[in-house]
Amino acid sequence: MGAVPTTTEQPQPSPQRRRADSSPFVDLTRAEWSALRENTPLPLTAAEVEALQGLGDVIDLDEVRDIYLPLSRLLNLYVGATGQLRGALNTFLGEKGAQRGTPFVIGVAGSVAVGKSTTARLLRALLARWPEHPRVERVTTDGFLLPNAELQARGLMSRKGFPESYDRRALTRFVADVKAGKEEVSAPVYSHLTYDIVPGERLTVQRPDILIVEGLNVLQPAQPGKDGRTRVGLADFFDFSVYVDARAEDIEQWYYHRFRKLRATAFQDPDSYFRRYTEVSEEEALDYARRNWRTINKPNLLENVAPTRGRSNLILRKGPDHKVQRLSLRKL
Repeated sequence: MGAVPTTTEQPQPSPQRRRADSSPFVDLTRAEWSALRENTPLPLTAAEVEALQGLGDVIDLDEVRDIYLPLSRLLNLYVGATGQLRGALNTFLGEKGAQRGTPFVIGVAGSVAVGKSTTARLLRALLARWPEHPRVERVTTDGFLLPNAELQARGLMSRKGFPESYDRRALTRFVADVKAGKEEVSAPVYSHLTYDIVPGERLTVQRPDILIVEGLNVLQPAQPGKDGRTRVGLADFFDFSVYVDARAEDIEQWYYHRFRKLRATAFQDPDSYFRRYTEVSEEEALDYARRNWRTINKPNLLENVAPTRGRSNLILRKGPDHKVQRLSLRKL
């Protein structure tokens, strides 16, 4: 094997040259990605970033500046280009009247405890600061989980979070209605305190400029119907999608870390579904967390979540410290 050329012998390859032309992605280092933010200003303070991060997640202004500012700039360009493309299509179809554009829909996927909620919240905060699209809404797929009573009736309580535990038809219909430009669309509300759907409570979305849909399985392909015909899937309505990635071993440790924090905080609430894990020893509680990871979260990650990674437009690859180390951006 020959010696590796130094930077003085030949220039560093561009991201496009580093990957084979057959790859649908451009692979970038953190430094290469960070340089793409150009002069995009940082509109968030350290206190605002801290308020947006999830329990157990690690994020700071450097991470926002290096990773999320370039992403907000890219998405701003995508929103503008999509509007121009829509105008071209309307011209082709002879629809010359001024029409308000339909919402730009972003999907954010990834494992339990990987930090996708923090990613979605940060994107909402950053994208709303752009004057072209100030109305940004975020919806999680938790609200479309089947109620616990229904899960128990179907024998699915131990598979909560798997694709079959969601009302996928209602979720797809919700995003389709938002994408169609309906003035008002509502979704069920999920409580992490009671670990169930809140009866009678709804979250209303009123024609946003951008809708962010966050969840484990948002990139799942459509399943064939009983007649064998393929249906329209949730991801078919996305204009852009992000997959938050990390090694399963790292995510497992983050999951246990978050469980310990929850046990010391939210689980202490008398109304918490998980209150019982504060009334046993820490080791007994952690045994439950390990069993839950081994029998539910890890199988779901390996069987359903991780296989959808390649369907995304952008993959954020985290290291053991929760920092994004590399990124893969889908080519056009």
